[in-house]
Amino acid sequence: MIKRKQTRQIKLGDILIGGDAPISVQSMTNTDTRDARATIAQIHKLEKAGCEIIRVAVLDEEAAAALREIRENISIPLIGDIHFDWRLAVASMENGAQGIRINPGNLGGAEKLARVIDAAKVHHVPVRVGVNSGSIEKDLLNKHGYPTPENPSSLIESALRNVKLLEEQGFHDIKISIKSSDTLTTIAGYRLLSEKTDYPLHIGVTEAGGLIAGTVKSSVALGILLFEGIGDTFRISLTRDPVEEVRVGYELLRALRIRERGPEMISCPTCGRTGIDLFPLAEAVEKHLQTMETKLKVAVMGCVVNGPGEAREADIGIAGGNGVGIIFKKGEIYKKVKEDELLSVFLEELSKMDRQKRDSGK
Repeated sequence: MIKRKQTRQIKLGDILIGGDAPISVQSMTNTDTRDARATIAQIHKLEKAGCEIIRVAVLDEEAAAALREIRENISIPLIGDIHFDWRLAVASMENGAQGIRINPGNLGGAEKLARVIDAAKVHHVPVRVGVNSGSIEKDLLNKHGYPTPENPSSLIESALRNVKLLEEQGFHDIKISIKSSDTLTTIAGYRLLSEKTDYPLHIGVTEAGGLIAGTVKSSVALGILLFEGIGDTFRISLTRDPVEEVRVGYELLRALRIRERGPEMISCPTCGRTGIDLFPLAEAVEKHLQTMETKLKVAVMGCVVNGPGEAREADIGIAGGNGVGIIFKKGEIYKKVKEDELLSVFLEELSKMDRQKRDSGK
């Protein structure tokens, strides 16, 4: 049983982070924030996939100004991601950002940081203190060396030093992230940080890679941390459509039995008995399931003979071969159809089951 570390609770828009609040799934847009229409369109896709918090890059004043239109047309909390320019942090909050991500040490000194924190207080905006392996102060690198799994101390001290800068301004509406592209450094760093602070933690592996490498690295690091009760919100960083980040995020939470959203799909890896082109079939079913919120277990199997038996725990499933497709429920054959009609009939059955579940409140 997972026992979460109790952290302070902060509020980002209408989302609670930390304490006993659910672990939230975040993503970041890859559109040009200055193109408000494109950014809004991407956020709507992310909302549909279950994204609960969205971060956008604030590159300049034009991007900061675009936040107003973006905020007015989305339904999840909006975070402005700021590097170096304190004025962009202030402008982001003035234009509706409900959270900001900064590295306080690179904003140009105490006076400029004070202006950012004053704005955060006025607008009731929490601040994420975000430190990456590549942004650690030189004196800390000289003192501790570059962060490694054996010694992530430079990451920790950098984060806590920057947090202290906010605390000295009388500001405590804070969450912290320390990111590395190395899986083991990420694990070691967050373990140590969790021991030293009770601020809520945003966890993630930065620059994790494409769909396969990024999913593996992030799932290993975040899976271990979440299993140990560390982490209050997270992003799966992938060089991919950000919708994929959200999908992976929820599957990770499901695998750890922390949270479930929508149906779970199980599918066979295929073998020599497979008599149907299963890959595109599984992909089409998976895509459809992303539009559903009902908790179902759905099976896509490649063998009519073994499929229903191997997936008898599924609420509903399909299998096919030699021109014939079957739809089964709880291991029992429910309907036989022609193979070329299998997908359309199955999606119809899924939609019907989804409506029935929602109407019954289950």
